[in-house]
Amino acid sequence: MGAVLVGCGRAEPRPAPAPPAASPAPPASAERQAPVMAPGPGGVTPVFERGPQHAAKVVALTFDADMTADEGPRAAAGERFDNPELIALLRRLKVPATVFMTGRWAEEYPAEARSIGTDPLFEIGNHSYSHYAFTSPCYGLPTVDEGAMRDEVRRAFAAIRRTGARNVVPYFRFPGGCYDDATLRALGPEKVTAVQWDVVSGDAFATDADAVAAQVLDGVRSGSLVVMHCTRSAAPVTAEAVRQVVPELRKRGYRFVRVSELMAG
Repeated sequence: MGAVLVGCGRAEPRPAPAPPAASPAPPASAERQAPVMAPGPGGVTPVFERGPQHAAKVVALTFDADMTADEGPRAAAGERFDNPELIALLRRLKVPATVFMTGRWAEEYPAEARSIGTDPLFEIGNHSYSHYAFTSPCYGLPTVDEGAMRDEVRRAFAAIRRTGARNVVPYFRFPGGCYDDATLRALGPEKVTAVQWDVVSGDAFATDADAVAAQVLDGVRSGSLVVMHCTRSAAPVTAEAVRQVVPELRKRGYRFVRVSELMAG
């Protein structure tokens, strides 16, 4: 599975307080309303890594729904690249989140993509169609030719929209988080904001939920943007880590927001 996944540490679970009311729903036209960063010189794609560190404590949890273009046979053989239990947990806890979805994942799980993309609690960003790297080396991922990069973004948005998802935002996350100046220039005409992170959860291929939770809790500051995964086969302990992270951060006074809200400041 070609995904960037990292993390370690330990945290003791605490009793969860009663969850607060869900955040207000964004408008149905989320894609048109979502804020974006201004492009760089020459129209280069801007990169967003974290929000401003205000007195108000806010944090954005993001989840990469990874599936590479060549993993269809593994899915057909029973490997699960989705994680409906995690999405159900976020709903129970009333945690807004941004899911960065590959086009191939949306094609494999169209009902789940539609469910996520029509739930006002969530928004969907673009994680490319194939989950191949936009620059190399990048965790052993196959590499997209520069001439095909814009098509990767367009094809992913098209696949996501075909599912009926509506809460789609003009944000792009590079597979593996790997990019360089050439890729930012190549994607400039697509007018997306590249979204990275400042807190790595380490949930990819992790088997210790306590370690993942500790890494997140140790790293979060006001305005933080956390990267996690919504891929059961490659990140099997993410839901359990979220069960620890959410009540503890709420106890510390944090409020969960989507990336669009974090970017709006």
